[in-house]
Amino acid sequence: MTHVSPAQKQSEKALYGGTSSRRITVRDIAAAKGRAEKWPMLTAYDAMTASVFDQAGIPVLLVGDSMGNCHLGYESTVPVTMDEIALLSAAVVRGTRRALVVGDLPFGSYQEGPVQALRNATRLVKEAGVGAVKLEGGERSAHQIELLVQSGIPVMAHVGLTPQSVNAYGGYPVQGRGEEAAQQLLRDAKAVQDAGAFAVVLELVPAELAAEVTRSLHIPTIGIGAGSACDAQVLVWTDMAGMTDGRVPRFVKQYAQLRQGLGDAARAFAEDVVGGAYPAEEHSFH
Repeated sequence: MTHVSPAQKQSEKALYGGTSSRRITVRDIAAAKGRAEKWPMLTAYDAMTASVFDQAGIPVLLVGDSMGNCHLGYESTVPVTMDEIALLSAAVVRGTRRALVVGDLPFGSYQEGPVQALRNATRLVKEAGVGAVKLEGGERSAHQIELLVQSGIPVMAHVGLTPQSVNAYGGYPVQGRGEEAAQQLLRDAKAVQDAGAFAVVLELVPAELAAEVTRSLHIPTIGIGAGSACDAQVLVWTDMAGMTDGRVPRFVKQYAQLRQGLGDAARAFAEDVVGGAYPAEEHSFH
């Protein structure tokens, strides 16, 4: 019998760099918190990009309503529809083998109450095949989370800055500054945990407060502009890879410059066509 050391078992179970090829589940996410394992999450909106991230070992892919800003040409996430989320979530699921795919519930798809939330979350699970859904809001969304979880749909919560509320905020301000705001954010985080969420995104939260929330919860925290103490970190992939045009948020680190590279490739192709260099003989049939 082959002996498997504890270190090898831990390596097999690791969310990033693990050797298991099966689809990651929310149980794996919970276990990672117990191991104090940090892990990455990226957004994805199509099968090809999702397959790249899946093959790179990214364990969780979020089909975020951020598609509104960076994929569909909207000014915010607010106009994104259930049809758009369902279509692109299905594409991401088809493009992956291992990653847990989380589908966002867009603005207007769950605010009416738990029954509306269940109807739309069920659609993402049945039609798109996602393994979990995400929705924004703390105490105000606890009843929605509770019904979804009771119905067998894993929920990732989202507190702090909730971009669907951009019109109420009047922009994208940091959340949780000041004692009263900090206590409300803590209440929100504990409310979604108590409702059954398996993880919670903390967006644009002071690092010290995010660290306190992370210590206070038994579910993983996923930071975006929330410091280094969170259990996981997420970025919008177009920000991470340098596809976004213009200024990016302060919390973004760009790991490539794909916008420049893609533009260079397009210009090189155009110049070859105009100059007659493409297609050459090796690209032709006879």
